[in-house]
Parts: sequence; C-alpha cells; structure tokens
Amino acid sequence: MTHPFTGAGVALITPFNEDKSVDYSALGRLVEDQILGGTDYLVVLGTTAETPALSDDEKKEIVRFVIEKNAGRLKIVVGLGGNNTLGLVQAIRATNFDGIDAILSVTPYYNKPTQEGLFQHFKMVVEASPVPVILYNVPGRTGVNMDADTTLRIASLSEKVVAIKEASGDLAQFAKIINNAPGYFKVISGDDGLTLPSVALGSVGVISVIANALPGMLSQLVHASLEGNIAAAGRIQLQMGEMLKLIFKEGNPAGVKALMEIMGTAKNELRLPLVPVGEATRSQLQSEWLKLS
Repeated sequence: MTHPFTGAGVALITPFNEDKSVDYSALGRLVEDQILGGTDYLVVLGTTAETPALSDDEKKEIVRFVIEKNAGRLKIVVGLGGNNTLGLVQAIRATNFDGIDAILSVTPYYNKPTQEGLFQHFKMVVEASPVPVILYNVPGRTGVNMDADTTLRIASLSEKVVAIKEASGDLAQFAKIINNAPGYFKVISGDDGLTLPSVALGSVGVISVIANALPGMLSQLVHASLEGNIAAAGRIQLQMGEMLKLIFKEGNPAGVKALMEIMGTAKNELRLPLVPVGEATRSQLQSEWLKLS
C-alpha cells in the first residue's frame, strides 16, 4: 500500500496584499496551480506560511478557504505545533478536522527540551490528535534536534504517527530512521535540495518550498526520483540547484515570494519581522528565472 503522503507536498505561502491583509484571490490561484502542476498534497500553516504572524481568526479562515478551494482533490495537512504542550493539546482538541487529513507538528522551539521532553510532548500530541501526525524536525529554526532514536520511539507509540518531515540536513540521521522505522512510518525530506538523495535513501518525497513557484518542475523531480529514473531526476535537481540556493539566501519565504512576484503569481509582501529580499538577491532570482523559463 502506498503511503498516504508519498510524493510532492507543498508548504503553502500565505499571500498578502499591500495592506498586509491575506490575499485570498492569490491563495486560490496558488491552490489551483498546485493541482495543475502535479503536487500530491497541500501543507497549510507551516513555516513558509508565516504562521506566527497570523491571527487565530486568520489561521482558521485560511484552513477553511483552502479546504473549500481544494474540494477534496488533494490531501490536506495542517500545521499544529508549539512550545506549550498543554496549550497545543487544547488547540488540537478545539480544531475542526473536517477536510483535514493529517497534522504537521514541529518540535518545540525556544524552550530547548531534552530528548525525553520531546518524547513526552509528542506523546500528548499523538494522544490528542484525531488524525494522523507528521512529526517535523527542523533544528535550524527551533534550536533543538530530535535525534533518530527519539523519532523512532515516538513512531512506535501508534500507527497514527505516520511520518517525519526531516529537515536536519543530516543524511545519516535520515538513514537511521529509515532503516529502523516500523512499516507505517516514513521519512519525508524537509529540504528541497536533498530531494533526490533522500529518496535514494528511502524517503517517500519532500514537503517543498519552491513548489509554490515551480510546482510542475518540483513534482517531476519527486516523481522521477520515486520511479527510480535517477538520470531524469538528477537533471531536474541540477537545473534547479542555483534557484534553490537563491530562494533561501535571505530566508524563507522571502526568497520564494520574490520569485513569485517576478513570475507574476503573488505579491512580494511579507509581515514583520520578515522583510523582502534585497535588490541584489532579487536581481539574481530574476536572472535565474529567465534561464529556467
């Protein structure tokens, strides 16, 4: 049986208008572009969505809007994480899960818990969630790395724990999880640039940032990788290599929003404390886009 979150996932941006309100017209177009581009599932309210800068009402409306726009065509994953375990459990219990296929739950940030603290945190999250849970390890943002042994310990709690979005960049950590995980638990790359090597190790795909701008190209890369067409996947990975460096050069989602403005698919608007990329990076993005297009 194919894992439900195999393939190309996209961590959706939140498009904004010039007045910093949510641009729902652009968000609707983005959902359609993903479906047409071959994306396999949508991730709403992840890091790329600037979720910490959204109000609770905006979060609820964005999820509702994406579910309505998607109309059951793709699976939907919603980001539900935090560094207050009891508060997070309460938020999960208060969530309407109609139309939501799984949650993506990041390791607690800022607190810097021990590995035992991470295990106990996710134990409560798993118990509270009525839908499958995808763990999210991104030490570059949270200040703590969830090691492979802890990930495997959490995975063994329940078949409800279906995957980890692994964004440590450590392929040895990828390999240890993949080699020792129960059959229902899979690794999903959290780094666009490691899509091909992670699939070669046994991951089931990627949750991507660049797919916001280039869904067709990213989905072709993932699908070729999963089909074992390494030559084709390698060509696409190399073709995208410079663009991947540039979109993360001044942080995420500043880079991909600049690219999307260049492409005419979204405005280059962010909410503080994030700001647009500098003119030098924007110029490089424009040059690279001309090469790709």
